[in-house]
Amino acid sequence: MTTVAYLIATLLVGMGLFFAINYLVRAYFRYKDSKIIYCPDTGEAAIVEVDAVHAALTSMVGKPDIRLQNCWRWPLHEDCGQQCLTQLDMAPAECLVQGVLMKWYNFKSCVYCGKPFAEIHWASHKPALQSPEGKLVEWREVPIQDIETVMQTYRPVCWDCNIAQSFRRDHPELVVYRPWRDGIPRS
Repeated sequence: MTTVAYLIATLLVGMGLFFAINYLVRAYFRYKDSKIIYCPDTGEAAIVEVDAVHAALTSMVGKPDIRLQNCWRWPLHEDCGQQCLTQLDMAPAECLVQGVLMKWYNFKSCVYCGKPFAEIHWASHKPALQSPEGKLVEWREVPIQDIETVMQTYRPVCWDCNIAQSFRRDHPELVVYRPWRDGIPRS
């Protein structure tokens, strides 16, 4: 009889842990992305990052305690009142940086292949950028305070071309370029 009781208790504890971890992971992913807000002090758009771990853990016991982990105005104005956090409660989907970048890529075409951007898979096939100097840049390399400038001056690159051009840059000895296949005469 005690073996069955231990088995049932272990099963209940395991199920409880599974649901708790599942809840924490979902809450973490809800808060982890950078968000765009309007700074109450300056009235300008700003990009902030929420402390996702803290928000997920505190959401287990009630309303999450949302606090900033990073802001474009820091470290000079780190002691601000953080009134901008109320914007995250009202319209969280519109605040996500991915949503802003999706709108930026919409109706644009890749610099290299000319293919228009359709649905973007941010988890596996992230698009990239081409700087005005022609250098390939990934979004993770762009500081959050420079995103607006980058969107105005850089050009979009699809994931396929980013992979191909990166390989061509890193391993030129393995690439055979045949321009006559693209209609360029051999001259």
